Amino acid sequence: MLAILFAAGASFVVLAAMFGPLERLFPARPGQPVFRPDWLTDGAFFLGQYLVFNLAAIWLLSRLWSLVGQHTSPSLWLAPPAVLAGDLAVYWFHRACHHYPFLWRFHAVHHSSEHLDWLAAHREHPVDGLLTQLTQNLPAVLLGVTPEWLASLAVFRGIWAIFVHSNVRLPLGPLRWLFGAPELHHWHHARDPHQTHNFANLAPWLDLLFGTHHLPKPESEFRLGLRQPWPRTYIAQLLRPFRRR
Repeated sequence: MLAILFAAGASFVVLAAMFGPLERLFPARPGQPVFRPDWLTDGAFFLGQYLVFNLAAIWLLSRLWSLVGQHTSPSLWLAPPAVLAGDLAVYWFHRACHHYPFLWRFHAVHHSSEHLDWLAAHREHPVDGLLTQLTQNLPAVLLGVTPEWLASLAVFRGIWAIFVHSNVRLPLGPLRWLFGAPELHHWHHARDPHQTHNFANLAPWLDLLFGTHHLPKPESEFRLGLRQPWPRTYIAQLLRPFRRR
């Protein structure tokens, strides 16, 4: 347990040192303070992810690979198709989260953030996060891609996912079409209960392919979050999807 606590603390320090200066030097919303509203709530989501829910997802994926993946014949050339299949699966799962009320109950937790930065990226209901991880990695598991390769890819994608939520504007050029960019994903968080654009967080070329790309020029100001009333505390947000309507 001490090792897990140390790893969580070290991750917080590294991410703050990485994204804190970027958000101060290249802010997307210059007036947004570091300790903005709900900072502590998002800090609780961060701890919940790093201390409990990420470990649960890793355990489940490792069990899935032991049941399915190890009975296949792994080959390095299968890694690119596995990534492509995972991106396609996550794109359509993300769209489903905005279309089907049951999935939206859990996904709405992530969209309840009224301020985006590197810490707000961690506001995610564990059910939503676990289903997303399964959707992303199932093609790789079925193709027999090894857990070690999946882990290295997950680190890069995890950091980039935090980046696209960060309060940053940087000229990424063509890279933004391959890996995603904050100016694309922030539009997805615009205040609307059923966002209809920019579903491919880390593969925005899919939004171009399926007609869901949206980036007005010049970029205008817009509010973030949900229009519906939403609880502010960590525990209340975890319980909110299970509340009777």
